[in-house]
Amino acid sequence: MGRKIIISGGGTGGHIFPAIAIANALRRIEPDVEILFVGALGRMEMEKVPAAGYEIVGLDIQGINRQSLLKNIVLPFKMLKSLWRARKIIKDFGAEVAVGVGGYASGPLLMMANMMGIPTLIQEQNSYAGKTNKTLGRRARKICVAYPKMEQFFPLDKILLTGNPIRRSSVDIEGKRREALAAFGLEEGRKTIVVTGGSLGAKTLNGFMLESIDKIASRSDLQVIWQCGGYYYEQMKEILALERTIPDNVKLMPFLQRMDYAYAAADVIIARAGAGTISELCVIGKPAILVPSPNVAEDHQTKNAQALVDNGAAVLVRDSIARDSLFDVVTELLADEERCAILGAEIKKMALPDADEVIAKEVLGLIV
Repeated sequence: MGRKIIISGGGTGGHIFPAIAIANALRRIEPDVEILFVGALGRMEMEKVPAAGYEIVGLDIQGINRQSLLKNIVLPFKMLKSLWRARKIIKDFGAEVAVGVGGYASGPLLMMANMMGIPTLIQEQNSYAGKTNKTLGRRARKICVAYPKMEQFFPLDKILLTGNPIRRSSVDIEGKRREALAAFGLEEGRKTIVVTGGSLGAKTLNGFMLESIDKIASRSDLQVIWQCGGYYYEQMKEILALERTIPDNVKLMPFLQRMDYAYAAADVIIARAGAGTISELCVIGKPAILVPSPNVAEDHQTKNAQALVDNGAAVLVRDSIARDSLFDVVTELLADEERCAILGAEIKKMALPDADEVIAKEVLGLIV
């Protein structure tokens, strides 16, 4: 019988993909390990985790609704119910250690594990820790972080700088540029911009593309891979069909199934500043323009991006001005080969590519 480990969290790809990367690393190190995921019912992890070959159970938990205070009335009851359910899951599975990666399910699962005396490990992906992880960190045995100077949030003796686990397949870009361009139907000899709003898409980046598409169409030296997100895809197609056809030098798609191809083809990447995206950008070492989402807790995406800017490793454009200014920023950057080279070299210095294995070993080390 293998060792039994629970991994909890999710909500976005930024939480789910690191969780799966840790699970994969655990399996590589100890092939007979037993892993159970705990997610939030109705969230993305309930679909993505089984697709990756792991079992998942769901908690009926949600976050604070800032738009409708009435909907928050049920929160304390859902929390109590989730704590009771978490206790049953931990007991029935016989968990020897619990790992939290952030997201709604992490809170009740790790709280209950701590109450039951089961060792816990937190994987904090951002440069600014959220309230839940700060609370859980008091009783966690180990806190794996992606940025230095995290002792302002957690006890120093528990912190280990590991970086964020990444999808290894996504950053395997060596020697793939030509086949990547062919796969997207793009031309060699043109500068390629990748615009990605992450797994859910980004309204601001999509707005920038809609407003800039005529300028892009008029530039024979540019081509764009535009990942708009499944939520926005039909809407984007409809808007473009009403006003104009999609230019040949713009490839619109809901998702990037082959992220490695997108990264391999890119000369510059325009993206949000989620922790997972930044970790992948550091490994591939290409110039990046980051547009942090303003709709996240504690504005942590701006802090993530600023950590790179402070090291001369990325360009930051604020969400409020992105629609109007991004086209000028990206074209000026592409025209400055020296600056592109410096940005690529500096961001590469910040890469921590083996985070999944380092964290997996720490998890196994907590089992007595």
